[in-house]
Amino acid sequence: MQLNLPAPSPDALTASHTLQNLIAEEIRRHEGWISFARYMELALYAPDVGYYSGGAAKLGKDGDFTTAPEITSLFGETLAHAAGDLMAQSVPKILEFGAGTGKLALDILTECAAAGIPLERYWIVELSGELRARQQQTLAGFPQVTWLDDFPQAFSGVVLGNEVLDAMPVSLVVKGENGWLERGVALKDGAYVFEDLPCDAELVEQIPDEAELPVGYLTEVHPVAAGFMRSLANMFTAGMEQSGKGGAAILLDYGFPASEYYLGQRAQGTLMCHYRHHSHPDPFYLPGLQDITAHVDFTAMAYAAVRSGLEMVGYMSQAAFLLTAGLGDRLLQTSPEDARSYLPKANAVQKLTSPAEMGELFKVLVVGLGVQLPDQFDHADQSRRL
Repeated sequence: MQLNLPAPSPDALTASHTLQNLIAEEIRRHEGWISFARYMELALYAPDVGYYSGGAAKLGKDGDFTTAPEITSLFGETLAHAAGDLMAQSVPKILEFGAGTGKLALDILTECAAAGIPLERYWIVELSGELRARQQQTLAGFPQVTWLDDFPQAFSGVVLGNEVLDAMPVSLVVKGENGWLERGVALKDGAYVFEDLPCDAELVEQIPDEAELPVGYLTEVHPVAAGFMRSLANMFTAGMEQSGKGGAAILLDYGFPASEYYLGQRAQGTLMCHYRHHSHPDPFYLPGLQDITAHVDFTAMAYAAVRSGLEMVGYMSQAAFLLTAGLGDRLLQTSPEDARSYLPKANAVQKLTSPAEMGELFKVLVVGLGVQLPDQFDHADQSRRL
């Protein structure tokens, strides 16, 4: 596959070659084949050389992609009020997974202080050393922020995950003549190649009506992300036992309910790579230097949460969630007559909410224990579609 992409620096290329050798050795140790999920895990998270654990910039103009908090502070300000409604029913604490540059945390902490929303502690779980360093610099003025390496055993309050689920390793499965196969990674003449092996039946359990899909249908399944949802449930359950208070997780990401995820038009899946603001489909291109993602199956995420003891609190498009949470009101705090200030904010709101941009492709899943969204969210809720 010929890709016309920007050339990496010599140091970046050296880091990628180190990771490629590490992955090749992993394949040799496992009889010439590893699952794609294991390949993706190493490509993204191998210590020091994986995409998220290495030192290269990930976000913004010098990185590979831009997320909602980088577009406008109105995103974080709006989330602060939504989180505040939930914290009022639980505990004034936030736990953010994968906090990026720290921009979302900065906007939430700033808005909570300005609006009088109680927020005692703000924990961040961050696997990227480069991003953690940026976060610590950005959030130096907020002593209530603490960094963690993993889930706390128990937690009550609000969990935030903006574009976290899509960064978790996925397994690839393809329908063969005699049933499903798992697509993994092997070596041929020193290069990575896909190779299919018989599949564990439980790997395709999340695919509805899988028997009706045609031979050759390729898709992703999400056992790692489902495990993350189960860990959230265990953490909230332990928090409830300790404090008598529950909480909620607000998870924002791009994806679909299962009824839309496994359609004929997605017969080759949703896997995509991002390198220097270029998108392409080759996960073997310079591992460690590019992001590898897949769309989220929100039905599978909701089922994993509910089966583990959490309650469905809400599911809706990002546009519906943000507008119901007061994004429009935040915008109008800047006068439209002040065009120089207002127009950039209005353009950012358009990007966050337009069906042609992030508004419909991005969804918001809220699960938790003992809390509920305010009544005004009822009209926006689409949990029935899951």
